Amino acid sequence: MKNEIAITLRDMDYEDIREVMRIEESIYRHPWTAGNFADSLDSGYVCKVAVLAGAMVGYAVLMPSVDEAHLLTIGIAAGHQRQGLGTEVLGKILDIARGLGTRRVLLEVRPSNAAALALYRRGGFREIGLRRGYYPADENAREDAIVMERLL
Repeated sequence: MKNEIAITLRDMDYEDIREVMRIEESIYRHPWTAGNFADSLDSGYVCKVAVLAGAMVGYAVLMPSVDEAHLLTIGIAAGHQRQGLGTEVLGKILDIARGLGTRRVLLEVRPSNAAALALYRRGGFREIGLRRGYYPADENAREDAIVMERLL
C-alpha cells in the first residue's frame, strides 16, 4: 500500500546520527557505524534524512564527484518498508544527483538483498559488474557485491 503522505528529505546533521543509527542497526546485519555517517557529513557528501509526518523514517548518503555519484547507503525504517517510501527516497536522491550535473549514479548491493535489488531495478539501475568479497558476512566470511549503474 502506497503511503498517502509525501515524504520529504532534509539535510542530515550530526544530531540526527543517533536516530539514523537506530534505523541502520535495526535493518542491516552489518550496519554502518556512527563514524561512517559522521565521516560522510565531514566530507560534504549529500546526506539526507527522510521525514514522514514529522518522524524520521529513513536516510540516504550520496557521494558526488565530477560527473558521477556513488549512492553509498539508503535505508527505510522496518515499520515503513514495503510502502513505496524507498522508491520515493531513491527518486528524490536521483533528482538531487541530476541537479548536481551528475551523468550516472553507481552503487553496490548484496546479492542476498532481494528487496534492494528489486528497488534499484525498478529505479532504472542495471548490473554492470561484481566485486568479489566486498561485504562482511557472518563468521569471517565475505559476500560479493553487485555493482549497478543508472544513467541520468
